[in-house]
Amino acid sequence: MFSGIIETTGKITTIEQTSEGAKLILTANIPTAEVSLGESICINGACMTVTTIGATELSFDVSVESLRKTNLGDLQPGSLVNLERSLRMNDRLSGHVVSGHVDGVGQVQSIQPEGDSFLYTFAIPTELSRYLVEKGSVAVDGISLTVFHCKPTSFTCAIIPHTHEVTTLHAKRPGDKVNIECDMQGKYIEKFVSEAVAN
Repeated sequence: MFSGIIETTGKITTIEQTSEGAKLILTANIPTAEVSLGESICINGACMTVTTIGATELSFDVSVESLRKTNLGDLQPGSLVNLERSLRMNDRLSGHVVSGHVDGVGQVQSIQPEGDSFLYTFAIPTELSRYLVEKGSVAVDGISLTVFHCKPTSFTCAIIPHTHEVTTLHAKRPGDKVNIECDMQGKYIEKFVSEAVAN
Protein backbone atom coordinates (compact mmCIF):
# COMPACT_ATOMS: atom_id res chain seq x y z
CA MET A 1 0.00 0.00 0.00
CA PHE A 2 1.04 3.59 -0.68
CA SER A 3 -0.08 7.09 0.28
CA GLY A 4 0.34 9.00 -2.98
CA ILE A 5 3.02 11.22 -1.45
CA ILE A 6 5.87 10.98 -3.94
CA GLU A 7 9.21 10.21 -2.32
CA THR A 8 11.40 11.13 -5.27
CA THR A 9 11.60 10.93 -9.04
CA GLY A 10 13.68 8.47 -11.02
CA LYS A 11 15.07 8.38 -14.53
CA ILE A 12 14.62 5.44 -16.87
CA THR A 13 17.96 4.14 -18.13
CA THR A 14 16.86 1.02 -20.01
CA ILE A 15 13.68 -0.70 -21.17
CA GLU A 16 14.20 -4.21 -22.51
CA GLN A 17 11.31 -6.00 -24.21
CA THR A 18 10.92 -9.63 -23.11
CA SER A 19 8.55 -12.47 -23.96
CA GLU A 20 6.78 -11.84 -20.63
CA GLY A 21 6.56 -8.06 -21.00
CA ALA A 22 9.54 -5.82 -20.29
CA LYS A 23 12.43 -5.23 -17.92
CA LEU A 24 12.60 -1.66 -16.67
CA ILE A 25 15.81 -0.26 -15.19
CA LEU A 26 16.00 3.14 -13.50
CA THR A 27 18.17 5.33 -11.32
CA ALA A 28 16.78 7.23 -8.36
CA ASN A 29 17.77 9.14 -5.24
CA ILE A 30 16.81 6.13 -3.15
CA PRO A 31 19.92 4.55 -1.56
CA THR A 32 19.98 1.08 -3.13
CA ALA A 33 21.48 -0.32 0.09
CA GLU A 34 18.15 0.41 1.79
CA VAL A 35 16.13 -1.48 -0.84
CA SER A 36 15.38 -5.21 -0.59
CA LEU A 37 14.79 -7.71 -3.37
CA GLY A 38 11.06 -8.30 -3.73
CA GLU A 39 10.20 -4.91 -2.26
CA SER A 40 7.26 -3.02 -3.78
CA ILE A 41 7.88 0.41 -5.24
CA CYS A 42 5.20 2.50 -6.91
CA ILE A 43 6.36 3.71 -10.35
CA ASN A 44 4.02 6.35 -11.82
CA GLY A 45 1.32 4.91 -9.60
CA ALA A 46 1.87 1.27 -10.62
CA CYS A 47 3.04 -1.14 -7.93
CA MET A 48 6.18 -2.91 -9.18
CA THR A 49 8.50 -5.47 -7.55
CA VAL A 50 12.25 -4.91 -7.31
CA THR A 51 13.98 -7.79 -9.11
CA THR A 52 17.60 -6.60 -9.29
CA ILE A 53 19.57 -4.13 -7.19
CA GLY A 54 22.72 -2.52 -8.58
CA ALA A 55 25.10 0.07 -7.22
CA THR A 56 22.97 2.92 -8.55
CA GLU A 57 20.13 1.21 -10.42
CA LEU A 58 16.98 -0.77 -9.66
CA SER A 59 15.33 -3.23 -12.03
CA PHE A 60 11.69 -4.27 -12.33
CA ASP A 61 9.88 -6.87 -14.42
CA VAL A 62 6.78 -5.37 -16.04
CA SER A 63 4.04 -7.80 -17.08
CA VAL A 64 2.15 -7.60 -20.35
CA GLU A 65 -0.98 -6.64 -18.38
CA SER A 66 0.85 -3.74 -16.72
CA LEU A 67 2.13 -2.54 -20.09
CA ARG A 68 -1.43 -2.74 -21.44
CA LYS A 69 -3.12 -0.94 -18.52
CA THR A 70 -0.56 1.77 -17.68
CA ASN A 71 1.71 4.32 -19.34
CA LEU A 72 4.85 2.34 -18.46
CA GLY A 73 5.06 0.94 -21.99
CA ASP A 74 5.40 4.48 -23.37
CA LEU A 75 8.49 5.28 -21.30
CA GLN A 76 11.83 5.83 -23.00
CA PRO A 77 15.40 6.07 -21.68
CA GLY A 78 15.61 9.46 -20.00
CA SER A 79 11.91 9.55 -19.02
CA LEU A 80 11.18 10.82 -15.51
CA VAL A 81 8.96 8.72 -13.25
CA ASN A 82 7.39 9.28 -9.84
CA LEU A 83 8.57 6.87 -7.12
CA GLU A 84 7.12 5.97 -3.74
CA ARG A 85 8.21 3.11 -1.48
CA SER A 86 5.49 1.13 0.28
CA LEU A 87 4.01 2.34 3.56
CA ARG A 88 5.25 1.12 6.91
CA MET A 89 2.75 0.49 9.69
CA ASN A 90 3.92 3.56 11.65
CA ASP A 91 3.95 5.99 8.69
CA ARG A 92 1.76 9.06 8.53
CA LEU A 93 -0.91 8.77 5.83
CA SER A 94 -0.57 12.27 4.40
CA GLY A 95 -2.32 11.54 1.10
CA HIS A 96 -4.90 8.76 0.79
CA VAL A 97 -4.79 4.97 0.55
CA VAL A 98 -3.31 4.05 -2.84
CA SER A 99 -3.04 0.40 -3.89
CA GLY A 100 -0.75 0.86 -6.88
CA HIS A 101 -3.29 -0.95 -9.08
CA VAL A 102 -3.94 1.41 -11.99
CA ASP A 103 -7.56 1.63 -13.22
CA GLY A 104 -6.81 3.18 -16.57
CA VAL A 105 -4.78 5.66 -18.57
CA GLY A 106 -5.81 9.30 -18.91
CA GLN A 107 -4.28 12.25 -20.69
CA VAL A 108 -3.24 15.77 -19.75
CA GLN A 109 -5.89 17.91 -21.40
CA SER A 110 -4.81 21.39 -20.32
CA ILE A 111 -2.51 23.21 -17.89
CA GLN A 112 -3.53 26.67 -16.68
CA PRO A 113 -1.54 28.86 -14.26
CA GLU A 114 -3.55 30.17 -11.31
CA GLY A 115 -1.51 32.41 -9.02
CA ASP A 116 1.51 30.39 -7.91
CA SER A 117 -0.31 27.13 -8.62
CA PHE A 118 -1.54 25.30 -11.71
CA LEU A 119 -4.88 23.86 -12.77
CA TYR A 120 -4.39 20.53 -14.51
CA THR A 121 -7.34 19.06 -16.37
CA PHE A 122 -7.11 15.37 -17.21
CA ALA A 123 -9.16 13.52 -19.83
CA ILE A 124 -10.23 10.05 -18.68
CA PRO A 125 -12.12 7.03 -20.02
CA THR A 126 -15.85 7.44 -19.31
CA GLU A 127 -15.97 4.24 -17.23
CA LEU A 128 -13.75 5.86 -14.58
CA SER A 129 -15.83 9.02 -14.08
CA ARG A 130 -18.37 7.28 -11.82
CA TYR A 131 -15.65 6.80 -9.18
CA LEU A 132 -14.75 10.50 -9.04
CA VAL A 133 -16.58 12.93 -6.77
CA GLU A 134 -16.11 16.61 -6.04
CA LYS A 135 -13.33 17.04 -3.43
CA GLY A 136 -12.64 13.31 -3.52
CA SER A 137 -9.23 11.69 -3.97
CA VAL A 138 -7.50 10.31 -7.04
CA ALA A 139 -3.96 9.15 -7.80
CA VAL A 140 -2.48 10.57 -11.02
CA ASP A 141 0.82 8.90 -11.90
CA GLY A 142 0.88 7.91 -8.23
CA ILE A 143 0.33 11.46 -6.90
CA SER A 144 -2.47 11.85 -4.37
CA LEU A 145 -4.64 14.73 -5.62
CA THR A 146 -8.02 16.29 -4.82
CA VAL A 147 -10.58 16.30 -7.61
CA PHE A 148 -12.99 19.03 -8.69
CA HIS A 149 -14.90 20.01 -11.84
CA CYS A 150 -15.82 16.35 -12.35
CA LYS A 151 -17.25 15.73 -15.82
CA PRO A 152 -18.11 12.54 -17.71
CA THR A 153 -14.76 12.53 -19.51
CA SER A 154 -12.49 14.80 -17.45
CA PHE A 155 -11.62 16.24 -14.05
CA THR A 156 -9.43 19.06 -12.72
CA CYS A 157 -6.88 19.25 -9.91
CA ALA A 158 -5.13 22.26 -8.38
CA ILE A 159 -1.39 21.62 -8.16
CA ILE A 160 0.58 23.60 -5.58
CA PRO A 161 4.15 24.72 -6.44
CA HIS A 162 5.79 22.08 -4.19
CA THR A 163 3.92 19.17 -5.83
CA HIS A 164 4.57 20.65 -9.27
CA GLU A 165 8.32 20.76 -8.71
CA VAL A 166 9.01 17.51 -6.81
CA THR A 167 6.96 15.24 -9.11
CA THR A 168 6.97 14.66 -12.86
CA LEU A 169 4.07 17.10 -13.34
CA HIS A 170 6.46 19.96 -14.17
CA ALA A 171 7.58 17.96 -17.24
CA LYS A 172 4.06 17.12 -18.44
CA ARG A 173 2.50 18.68 -21.52
CA PRO A 174 -1.03 18.47 -22.98
CA GLY A 175 -1.44 15.09 -24.65
CA ASP A 176 0.89 13.24 -22.27
CA LYS A 177 -0.52 10.02 -20.83
CA VAL A 178 -0.99 9.55 -17.08
CA ASN A 179 -1.95 6.58 -14.93
CA ILE A 180 -5.22 6.95 -13.03
CA GLU A 181 -6.15 5.09 -9.85
CA CYS A 182 -9.55 5.98 -8.42
CA ASP A 183 -10.26 5.85 -4.70
CA MET A 184 -10.81 2.17 -3.93
CA GLN A 185 -13.62 2.90 -1.45
CA GLY A 186 -15.92 3.86 -4.31
CA LYS A 187 -15.24 0.59 -6.10
CA TYR A 188 -16.01 -1.46 -2.98
CA ILE A 189 -19.23 0.46 -2.33
CA GLU A 190 -20.34 -0.06 -5.93
CA LYS A 191 -19.71 -3.82 -5.66
CA PHE A 192 -21.55 -4.15 -2.33
CA VAL A 193 -24.54 -2.15 -3.56
CA SER A 194 -24.79 -3.99 -6.89
CA GLU A 195 -24.65 -7.38 -5.15
CA ALA A 196 -27.27 -6.29 -2.62
CA VAL A 197 -29.60 -5.13 -5.40
CA ALA A 198 -29.03 -8.39 -7.33
CA ASN A 199 -30.01 -10.42 -4.28
